Amino acid sequence: MYNKIILAGNLTRDIEVRYTQSGSAIGNTAIATSRKFKSQTGEQKEEVLFVDLTFFGRTAEIANQYLRKGSKVLVDGRLKLDQWTAKDGTKRSKHSVTVENLQMLGSKDEAQGGGYNNAPAGDTYSQPAPSQPAPQVAPQQAQASNIPEIDINEDEIPF
Repeated sequence: MYNKIILAGNLTRDIEVRYTQSGSAIGNTAIATSRKFKSQTGEQKEEVLFVDLTFFGRTAEIANQYLRKGSKVLVDGRLKLDQWTAKDGTKRSKHSVTVENLQMLGSKDEAQGGGYNNAPAGDTYSQPAPSQPAPQVAPQQAQASNIPEIDINEDEIPF
């Protein structure tokens, strides 16, 4: 079977990053996509779709560093069905995307205008989503600092 989805749109909120006990980053946000069409009566209409996104590892850290609410992105990944029981006992579900590749879109002016929080347009970052739990990090390493160490290649720095 094949499970692949590609979406282009704007982020609806800033990335929320948290870290697992092993030190792996997990980022959450959502994307808004839209399509314009003419109805049967000839009236112009617009349909907007909101989809939750989950980033893992280095992709989550890069997304958190460079993207903000309203940033234009192109993502591809796997479609996932989340199911839970609400407090009132009703069963709920929603679709979300586990991001495997991220491409930052927008003009160079947008990237330069936002200061250090924006990356150059067209930069692509990918990180395979974990299919197995990440290896354990020694407790001393995890507690050494609340700020994770990010290994960035000098060619990736936008200035």
